[in-house]
Amino acid sequence: MDIRALTPDYAVSPMIDPEHMSEIAAAGYTTVICNRPDGEIPPSHHAVAMRAAAEAAGLQFVDNPVMGGGMTMENVTTQGTTLAEAPGPVLAYCASGTRSSIVWCLSQAGAMPVDDIIAGTQRGGYQLEHLRPQIEAMAAQKG
Repeated sequence: MDIRALTPDYAVSPMIDPEHMSEIAAAGYTTVICNRPDGEIPPSHHAVAMRAAAEAAGLQFVDNPVMGGGMTMENVTTQGTTLAEAPGPVLAYCASGTRSSIVWCLSQAGAMPVDDIIAGTQRGGYQLEHLRPQIEAMAAQKG
C-alpha cells in the first residue's frame, strides 16, 4: 500500500486490496473513495467487494468511478462533497493515484488557494501544474 497525503485530511493511493481496509482504518482514515471503474479490475476488487471490506473495517465507502479521459462534473462534486462531509481523513484510490489527485484538485477549486492545491499534489508525487488554468477557471465560476 502506498498512501500519499495531499493534505492532513485527504490522501491518495494506487490500487488497494480488500485486506488493506483494516490497515487504512488503523491509520486513522474514516472514509475510502473508489475512483477506479469496475471494468478496469478483477471481480475481487469491484466496488461491491471493496465496500464490504471497508464497512467490515468500520470505514465509510464511496464509489465514484472516474473513467480515464472521461471525468465528469458529477465526479468532481461527489469527491468534494464526500471530503467535506467525512467525519475524518479520507483516502481515495485509483490505478496510480493520479485520477484521485486530479478529481480532488478540481473539487477544491475555490475552496483552497490554487497554489496550495498544486503544492498538495506535488507532495504526493503528482505533477499537476498543467491543471492550474482549469482550477483557476473553476474557482472563478464558483466565486
